[in-house]
Amino acid sequence: MTDRLADTVALITGASSGIGEATALALAAEGATVAIAARRRDRLEALAKQIGDDTRVLVLETDVTDRDQARAMVERTVDEYGRLDTVINNAGVMLLGPILDAPLEEWEEMVHLNLLGLLYTTHAALPHLLKAAESEPRRVADIVNVSSVAGRVARLGSGVYNATKFGVGAFSESLRQEVTKRHVRVSIIEPGAVATELASHNRPEIIKNIQATFGDIVRLEATDIAEAITFTVTRPGHVTVNEVLIRPTEQER
Repeated sequence: MTDRLADTVALITGASSGIGEATALALAAEGATVAIAARRRDRLEALAKQIGDDTRVLVLETDVTDRDQARAMVERTVDEYGRLDTVINNAGVMLLGPILDAPLEEWEEMVHLNLLGLLYTTHAALPHLLKAAESEPRRVADIVNVSSVAGRVARLGSGVYNATKFGVGAFSESLRQEVTKRHVRVSIIEPGAVATELASHNRPEIIKNIQATFGDIVRLEATDIAEAITFTVTRPGHVTVNEVLIRPTEQER
């Protein structure tokens, strides 16, 4: 454990598994107090036990697609710890497949979680991040939006997922220009194929296609992405890492 994030508070959405879980562990190891949010409370409680210090972890059962819950998540964090220095917008879903005859419910789920959930969380958190950026210990605050290589490269069978992740990139850059002179850093992390449960939420025929595309390559681990996020938020105050694209070595596009 180090103390690079000592006396700071980080909120991580989608913390019940995968990248969110790994990031919560990594930031706690850097000395941050962490508020961990997701819909699966049992997973969050297990993660809190891993972190170990009850005074430095807050479990927040939250559906960020509900704007009232997203706001309550932020306010509960600030009420508990008095500040908010870092927000990791990680909650997301990837539901692939052809556009023709696609289940509209899948599109709505991706738009609600990948975009609206991120927007609700950011909107609620920004006043607190701006305040933290004016004070010790760091005089800087961070928003990290977890996007995807799908936010850079549109692919057949990924149209609406691409649309949501391109949207994350556009929103992040506009927000960066708005708040960067006030020392709130905005970063996007764009992973390629990662060995998490993300693909498992697809229909069986889509999972088969994903396995055919990526089955032979060595995928990234959630800890690889958590390390990139940790690097991003531990830079000196005059340094902003705006965008990180991380692919498995064998992934072509």
